[in-house]
Amino acid sequence: MGIVRVSGPGCLAIAARVLKFSPTPRLAHYCPFYNVDDSVLDQGIALFFPGPNSFTGEDVLELQGHGGFYVLDALLQTLLQSGARLARPGEFTERAFLNDKLDLAQAEAIADLIDSSSAEAARSAMRTLQGEFSRLIDSLADKIVNLRVYLEAAIDFTDEEIDFLSEGRIGEKLSEVNLQLDQIMAQARQGALIREGMAVVIVGKPNAGKSSLLNALAGKDSAIVTDIEGTTRDVLSEQIHIDGMPLHITDTAGLRDSNDPVEQEGIRRAMKALEQADRVLLMVDSSRENVDNSNLFDYLNNTILSPLLPAVDSARLTIIQNKADLTGLAAERINPDDARQATIIRLAAKQRQGIELLQQHLKDCMGFQAAGEGGFIARRRHLDALNKAQQCLQQAIWQLEHHGAAELVAEDLRHAHQHLGEITGAFTTDDLLGKIFSSFCIGK
Repeated sequence: MGIVRVSGPGCLAIAARVLKFSPTPRLAHYCPFYNVDDSVLDQGIALFFPGPNSFTGEDVLELQGHGGFYVLDALLQTLLQSGARLARPGEFTERAFLNDKLDLAQAEAIADLIDSSSAEAARSAMRTLQGEFSRLIDSLADKIVNLRVYLEAAIDFTDEEIDFLSEGRIGEKLSEVNLQLDQIMAQARQGALIREGMAVVIVGKPNAGKSSLLNALAGKDSAIVTDIEGTTRDVLSEQIHIDGMPLHITDTAGLRDSNDPVEQEGIRRAMKALEQADRVLLMVDSSRENVDNSNLFDYLNNTILSPLLPAVDSARLTIIQNKADLTGLAAERINPDDARQATIIRLAAKQRQGIELLQQHLKDCMGFQAAGEGGFIARRRHLDALNKAQQCLQQAIWQLEHHGAAELVAEDLRHAHQHLGEITGAFTTDDLLGKIFSSFCIGK
């Protein structure tokens, strides 16, 4: 089956040309579809949804016919010759947004639902589409508006002796709003993680077991594993899910000095992958070398692995002591005493021993929790807007505590309100809308 949709004020006129009658609203008609020369092109179901009670808020005609390239293309050409035009990518959803059928966060959730790579991502996108994220934002925005109204009254009606600092009520309300924003941001970070995942790069010397670890995490033999050093010459990526969290795992060429131009290119690509990684797994053959936090910097600094030093400083590194089966030590996760040090995971990748310890560690690194009830999908732009709103709130709190200036607090709250409005589309720009809806597929 193939479906063609038309939206706009000319739907009934087009229906009269293609169907030869005016369809009854919200009633399925089984009827022929006619070509411009009045020959029968196809036979199927026609549905008409008059605006504003439709997805786009406009009149919508939906034609459900037989699938196949020729039939659908011929039907499309007939509609174009009858006065319709091709929709731009995302134009149906854009019209729904412009006609107040959806806010911007809900509109984006449609694309996220289509692009979902896991059941958890699909559920979270549906919750956002149903307005869960927007309701939280609107609730927070309402509280900010109430604070702004009170402050503006204090500023404009000074003769009425309204003391906006009385009993510390404004400070308490600001703290409550900031706490609520913290909670929304925590959920939004989870939503962004479910949508975008975490980039994990496996690095180490040749034959340390990097490819075996990739295979163990992926649950299949994606990479070739041999006893010959330098088997992996290029970066190899797999996308997997751990309890609904997408992981983009990259296996890299063994890092060593080499005169082989192919291996040198593989090492260059490995170094490039490191720059974009959320988490770097340093694989060490524990049957040959003992690497932990006490000698980590010396180990890195004395090898080609020295570019990993910035990763250690930014706490993106995990030491994987592989081949624990050869050392007689049990699989174990060793948490550091100092948060600036690396976590150590002792495992045997080829035998898949201790892999569950690493999986839990990766979830902990991103603060991931299964979304469960109430989770929603979020994008990076949502996180940016929430961060900016929080900065404005914190600035308002600081102004209140240090200067007690109602005008400055009110201005910070105004900016916080605008940043929240960017999420739902209450405050937005044409450039932002164009960028968002152009990423949709045609027909949505």
